[in-house]
Amino acid sequence: MFNLNSWSTVLIITFTIFLVPIGFIFSSFFSGFSENFYHIYEYVLIEYSINSFILLLGTISLAVFFGVGTAYLVSNYKFFGKGFFEWGLLLPLAVPPYILAYVFTGIFDSYGSANNLMRDIFGLPDEYIFFPNVRNITGAIIVFGFTLYPYIYLVSRVAFKNISGSLNDAARVLGQTKFNAFFKVQLPLIRPAIFAGIALVAMETLSDFGAVEHFAIPTFTTGIFRTWFGLYDLDTAMQLASILLLLIFIFIYIERTSRAKLRYSNKSDLLNPKKDDVLGITKGTICFFFCMVPVVIGFFLPIAELTNWLFQQNFEIDSKYLRSVSNTLIVSFVAALIGCLLALITNFSGRINKSKTQSNINSFLSLGYGIPGLILAVGITKFFTSVDRILLVNSELFITGSILGLIMAYIIKSYALPNNLISSGYNKFSVAMDESAEILGAPKRKILQKIHAPLLRPSIFAAALLVVAEIVKELPATLILRPFNFDTLAVTAYIFASEERMFEAAPSALSIVAIGLIPIFFLNKMIRESREL
Repeated sequence: MFNLNSWSTVLIITFTIFLVPIGFIFSSFFSGFSENFYHIYEYVLIEYSINSFILLLGTISLAVFFGVGTAYLVSNYKFFGKGFFEWGLLLPLAVPPYILAYVFTGIFDSYGSANNLMRDIFGLPDEYIFFPNVRNITGAIIVFGFTLYPYIYLVSRVAFKNISGSLNDAARVLGQTKFNAFFKVQLPLIRPAIFAGIALVAMETLSDFGAVEHFAIPTFTTGIFRTWFGLYDLDTAMQLASILLLLIFIFIYIERTSRAKLRYSNKSDLLNPKKDDVLGITKGTICFFFCMVPVVIGFFLPIAELTNWLFQQNFEIDSKYLRSVSNTLIVSFVAALIGCLLALITNFSGRINKSKTQSNINSFLSLGYGIPGLILAVGITKFFTSVDRILLVNSELFITGSILGLIMAYIIKSYALPNNLISSGYNKFSVAMDESAEILGAPKRKILQKIHAPLLRPSIFAAALLVVAEIVKELPATLILRPFNFDTLAVTAYIFASEERMFEAAPSALSIVAIGLIPIFFLNKMIRESREL
């Protein structure tokens, strides 16, 4: 039977599980530096840094341009297609960058579908290349920009919708044009939201492995992978990972700080609710096409091309595909179940103890979302190999290479989702309910089982689905930590794409996108509800 100490113990154990991989990574700097590290430091570290910086700067610029631009149009004007774009601009979130990278390669390579089509139309010889090579940093920027801009769009749209109409009216009375009002009034007000979105984009860009590896761009993530599996030097890989992790923590700090500065207004607080301007045919058409561009490139184009590949290869459901689907769903649901259970217990522990320490620990646990899967894989592998050495001296590895490491990485990476949703669910019902139950002599276990769990069921269910959707897209951690011959949808798509068997990657890629649409459903529901307020 659980008691107060039991709930606290679960929180401490969870905290330890989360902390251990990070601790092992940073401890690598105290173990000395190998010749491989000095070689990397002297010859390729600058290249990793420059490429990562260029990729980051380009991606942020493109994401801000389309994210803020579309959010401004959708939030301030009425034009044809606005109802669709309110949620449709989120659709690229369902497409991981590495899948769009595969599609771009299949379309724009020298003998891709786009170049083949242009050669057929104009009767050009086979050696004529109409579209330039996309396997470079420019192509990567386009891929990341059009798959990650929704992070900025979403937070910017919320910020735009919460700007009082009185401020815009005041700007017009003072003789400011709509253009000037945007830059002098609205943009400064939503700056914290933009910074929060930029931080999310930066974390996703820096942590990516699949897209940059497919485009053969030397970055920190590809460097870590090659050091580990090419040079078989786990310690040096951990040292590179610690550098990248420090950068990620900086962006996490920026994101948290920016979020804390956000200020939202209730509708009742607005002196004058903002009214959307109705655009004419010409301006409305321009807005329509501007909003359509990122949706087409980030979602409809990959869907169309993947579907084309699917039919061209006469896809049939075979045992290999079914095995990858079952493997994906098994590990996803197991990780989602454990993650939701831990989030429920930790939030319950914080509710009954009301300790600031516990609150801080729970906040720390949510930082896992910003840690790249590749870095988690490095830390978990080092931890498991250390345990195996202690428990099984002169014996074969037992824990390392098991599915346990994969589950652990998934839980750490996705914990923020169930934690935030369950925490929000708790905020909706009063503590007086708990106090009444305690007065009636109900033990804490019964309070959780009979009162909290039923009330939190919608939040837990939504959290589980969102966790599954996120885990399905995870590639680097799965690629490294999976047991032998344990292929998921992401791994299957990666293997086929790395072997230039694009058509065969289509079924797995489409399945990932289909599951990735689950968060879009919930976000669309939130948008509809916010419109009704």
